[in-house]
Amino acid sequence: MTNGDIWRLGATELTTLTRTGDLSVEEVVLDALERMHQINPTLNAVVEDLSAAALERAKALDTARASGAAVGPLHGVPVTIKVNVDQKGHATTNGVVALRDVIAPDDAPVVSNLHKAGAIVIGRTNTPEFSFRADTDNPLHGRTYNPWGRHVSPGGSSGGAGAAVMAGIGALGHGNDIGGSLRFPAAASGAVTVKPGLGRVPAWNPSQKAERGMLAQSMSVQGLITRTASDLHLSMPSLIVPDARDPFHVPMPWRGEEPDGPVKVAFTRNTFGYALHPEVDKALDTARDALVDAGYLVEEIDPPDVFECGRLGYRALMGEVLTLMKGDIEAAGSQTIRDIFEVYFQEFPPIVGDGLIQALAQRSHYAREWSLFMQDYALVLSPFLPQPFFKPDRDTEGAQGVHEVLGCAVYSYAMNFLGLPAASVPSRLAELPNGPQPINIQIAARRWREDMAVDAAAAIEERVGPMAPILWDRMAQQT
Repeated sequence: MTNGDIWRLGATELTTLTRTGDLSVEEVVLDALERMHQINPTLNAVVEDLSAAALERAKALDTARASGAAVGPLHGVPVTIKVNVDQKGHATTNGVVALRDVIAPDDAPVVSNLHKAGAIVIGRTNTPEFSFRADTDNPLHGRTYNPWGRHVSPGGSSGGAGAAVMAGIGALGHGNDIGGSLRFPAAASGAVTVKPGLGRVPAWNPSQKAERGMLAQSMSVQGLITRTASDLHLSMPSLIVPDARDPFHVPMPWRGEEPDGPVKVAFTRNTFGYALHPEVDKALDTARDALVDAGYLVEEIDPPDVFECGRLGYRALMGEVLTLMKGDIEAAGSQTIRDIFEVYFQEFPPIVGDGLIQALAQRSHYAREWSLFMQDYALVLSPFLPQPFFKPDRDTEGAQGVHEVLGCAVYSYAMNFLGLPAASVPSRLAELPNGPQPINIQIAARRWREDMAVDAAAAIEERVGPMAPILWDRMAQQT
């Protein structure tokens, strides 16, 4: 591997070379930074360049390894961190102009864990205002563009992370997910991710002035966006290392018990009255066939009610947002984000007062139904969205726009309300009239079994292949 091509390597390949010394960490980081400086101006995925600090850390890691020090599992892997998470000495802007000077006093657990594992942060990535859109644009940092083209949104709220990773800016992109903010960017760009389950990855921002609401605590999780499933298996064990600052973290190993016999998968095409696009239907067929060929037992059967569960969960979340966040949104948000939230409140009428308490109680009912169902079916293969990914700013186009972006995404936020893990993996590249778009599907898994969801994603990836090399060829042809 020559300089100029190192950025193409995934985290698994990089650590094989850096841990043995076949590649120096400095070489890896220099190449990653060169790629970032080359391609980021057209994407605006990274909104804070940390080149100087990254090179300093790279040299320190090389020196430490040469002196015989132990190396971490992510030794020398370039990563990006989303700007809504604390990184000591840097602004946690959350895409909001009023927060541009909120400097983190310490690292959040996810940043600390990546650092301890030997990863190197090369930049901080963009997010929409308040990290509450499935698209990525804001008055402070500007718009992020999808590397597949400007005909399709980069997704959100971890849109900068998804665009960066798939464009070759760092091998891992940190993001988070309260209703789909890891999976939307993965689906937009053909990346791979797993939304961890509740309590899996320790989380807390040292800069925060008050505790988050209970639904934000129970629905929001930290994770990574990658180019391949194998990179999730490599990196997620480092992310789930305990941190006492999160008192509700569950210290369980990444790998669970080996299944006793073939894994049963519930396969559903149900889109609850929303039209299932032919390209999504084909992507589902490909994913199902890949799992069958890999030895999974796939049965077409609907899981417990996703629509009712997801809609109740998001309406409850909107009730919490209305109570705890609306004042901040009105005071510090742009007119665009204020308008979007007004339509959110129409699409998902907020549940407040006694109704909110009852909705929180009902959450256990849905979680129990899914736990019982998943005694038989360890995984659920479903659409993520019923149609190909939407265009930029679709959610600014009133009720119909928000409905297309979030209203139909019940498979996404239902998993947050349930607290279950859910992976996203591409299973088709659609050549649509407005341009090429990857189509991702979703694989939900039993509680604490993110590893099984990623195994299934790997089986689908084995059939389809990773999207990144195809994307890079197309990007090269356009320059």
